[in-house]
Amino acid sequence: MNLFAAILLSVNFLTNHPITGQANMSVLIQNLKTGEVIDSYRPDHMVPPASVMKLLTTGAALEILGADYRFPTVLEYSGTIENGILDGNLYIHGSCDPSLGWKGQTAFLNKWVNAVKKAGIKRIEGSIVADMTMLDGDAQNPSWLCEDAGNYYAPGVFGINYYGNTMRISLQSGEPGSTATVISTDPKVEDVYFINRIRCDKINHDGAFVSGLPYSRERYLSGSVPSNLGSFTVKGDLPNPGLLLARHFTSRLREAGVTVKGDALYEADYNPLTPPRTALYTHYSEPLSEIIKETNVNSNNLYAEALFRYFGTKYSLPGTIHNSQDLLRDYWRRRGVSIQNAIIKDGCGLAPQDAVSAKAFVQLLTIMSKSKNRDAWLASLPVSGQTGTLKTLCPDTPLAGRIHAKSGTISGTKNFAGYIDMPNGETWVFAILISSAPGKARNIQTVIQQYLLDVCGENR
Repeated sequence: MNLFAAILLSVNFLTNHPITGQANMSVLIQNLKTGEVIDSYRPDHMVPPASVMKLLTTGAALEILGADYRFPTVLEYSGTIENGILDGNLYIHGSCDPSLGWKGQTAFLNKWVNAVKKAGIKRIEGSIVADMTMLDGDAQNPSWLCEDAGNYYAPGVFGINYYGNTMRISLQSGEPGSTATVISTDPKVEDVYFINRIRCDKINHDGAFVSGLPYSRERYLSGSVPSNLGSFTVKGDLPNPGLLLARHFTSRLREAGVTVKGDALYEADYNPLTPPRTALYTHYSEPLSEIIKETNVNSNNLYAEALFRYFGTKYSLPGTIHNSQDLLRDYWRRRGVSIQNAIIKDGCGLAPQDAVSAKAFVQLLTIMSKSKNRDAWLASLPVSGQTGTLKTLCPDTPLAGRIHAKSGTISGTKNFAGYIDMPNGETWVFAILISSAPGKARNIQTVIQQYLLDVCGENR
């Protein structure tokens, strides 16, 4: 079969399939080296990218900040230190680092305690204060759906992020028709208040949800879980991760024999007239290369949104969502990506208003393939049939291990964008964006998988 006939077969497969035929679709596959179009269908058409949006965010972060960049979190103090007494407050000045306390790893707090003791401080007359003022008060992106607010996959983003901004809520399931009982949270959050409406029903799946707003102590638990399940866990967001970090740090200091007189506090409102403070110790995050790897391989929304929100601080303080949107759009526009008609509301793809074309993603991926950060970029992408969100794409097929790409999934939407290493040594760059399709996302993926196998098989 000649190349022209193969393209017709591929396009017809998508446009005539009962699942994808009436969907909102944009497709482009090119030879990375020559730019030859392998297959194309409405490449300029705007489609909700879902988590493929993370490519815009992580690519810009790599290019602007560099693979070795580390987010600083600075311990600062006000007042004076005399005779072992700090007559003032000790501040935790955050800079949007998403990785503090990730997966409950809090050993870094011991280093902070040692830094305080090394400075000769034995008593703090004031408080440990979480300074989250690098960002404005819009911790929750206003373009996200209300039903997502409070869920673990849509946590608020703050100047200080901690524990993945996530808490695990342990519950006990009982008889059918009863209400599940809240047992505890991890981490323990002292002042959170649960309105619990989780029903125990005769079902075989977990249908529990957590909702709430940033800074609010109230969390609403709804939905249903299997009856007589015993203990189980649901995940929700942390209302105020900075305050929790300040409390944990206060406890560690007291356990180490450093007296802290006041209760832990937090600051959320930026004040350009804040008196100067003295830096005591700087904590650095893991390298950006590792942060974007977590972002893309596991499709981590907190990590992506923290990077996105940090962009806004490059225009002004405090960083705003509007400035983040402008920077991301302006950056890729200057690099030659067709982004002028795209809709950019966030950095992770949760906003249903987001809309980007397949052509824009192919252009971005082409640029990143020639970047000095190329190795870190490629290492951040999941591999088909092997890692992350691509583990279920093309396993046990000729394309297993040959696709490095980002996926995006929401109801009725399944998207992929990345690179295909062909058996003949060529590399293809592609974006397949399919939205508003009937049925479940896994069924759309099945169609896309067959499409990719057909295209690659006909053009080997």
